[in-house]
Amino acid sequence: MKNFYKGKRVFVTGYTGFKGSWLCEILLNFGAEVCGYALEPDELSLFNILNLKDKCKNNFADIRDLKKLKQAVKDFEPEIILHLAAQPIVLASYEDPVYTYETNVMGTVNILEAARECKSLKSFVNITTDKVYENKEWPWGYREHENLCGFDPYSNSKSCSELVTYSYKHAFFKDESSPAVSTARAGNVVGGGDFSANRIIPDCVRAALKGDKIFLRNPNSIRPYQHVLDCLNGYLILAMKQYEDKNLAGNYNFGPDESDCVTTEFLAKNFCASWGENLNYEANINLNAPHEANILKLDCSLAKSILGWRPNWNVAKAIKSIVEWTKSWRENNLKAKDCMDAQIKEIFNL
Repeated sequence: MKNFYKGKRVFVTGYTGFKGSWLCEILLNFGAEVCGYALEPDELSLFNILNLKDKCKNNFADIRDLKKLKQAVKDFEPEIILHLAAQPIVLASYEDPVYTYETNVMGTVNILEAARECKSLKSFVNITTDKVYENKEWPWGYREHENLCGFDPYSNSKSCSELVTYSYKHAFFKDESSPAVSTARAGNVVGGGDFSANRIIPDCVRAALKGDKIFLRNPNSIRPYQHVLDCLNGYLILAMKQYEDKNLAGNYNFGPDESDCVTTEFLAKNFCASWGENLNYEANINLNAPHEANILKLDCSLAKSILGWRPNWNVAKAIKSIVEWTKSWRENNLKAKDCMDAQIKEIFNL
């Protein structure tokens, strides 16, 4: 994969976010040319910790600004576009559904419009979520052909993003010379450097750094947790393989094995054990909280059989790597970057 991406021009939307920053660091390790498009990062962000501003071509702008987005794509002439820009938080989507739909739906329309005019483009991947499926609280994993109908505004907006991608693919990217277009649906990702609000691992990290107790609002919710490097590995394999063979383009799930679909309480308990320092947690169930799914799993057979992708790290290893990264960052940014690069090298055999 390193040989493939070396020298490739890769355009990444949402590159100042948690997943986007990890993705840029991987691509830079591969020797790719990276151009990003996103809102400016928060002061406390993985993007700033890694000093990615000095290593990428930067466009700090809103994905809803079609004119700026088109110009950025035109100027860079990418071969690959990875679309990660989104409003990604379920609870935030209840607070501001209009912004969520504008960003997640029209943002997708805008990047696909920019892609339509990009003659250099060979591979396009829209990153959505495992929450695009109509959740029936099944104990088994959802497959790619299941009905798309997310419940909350965030999940539903991502279902809409999938439908927009489907329409553009069949209406505008059907010629032999058109780029390959796919969507990638990943489960809950965890990893060092996530400072988001209302997410279990960042909540654990904040409590641990302060020496406070972790409070869980949904201790019994089951989610497919995986390390961010595993799902990004899937995105990069997909973008590469469909670049080489358009017949491999499609919709793919990237999630952990069945044994790593665990409860929030299981995750918190293991984080406390790995962190040490007498860290503990307690359930703080809010019966009046907005609806969130109780059980959500993915069937990833398609990605495994067609793309040859496999998850590398189980939940225990993922939590251990997060604690390792966070304690390195607690010392200084350089140690955090070194820790991160070592984890990237381990996953990608660099």
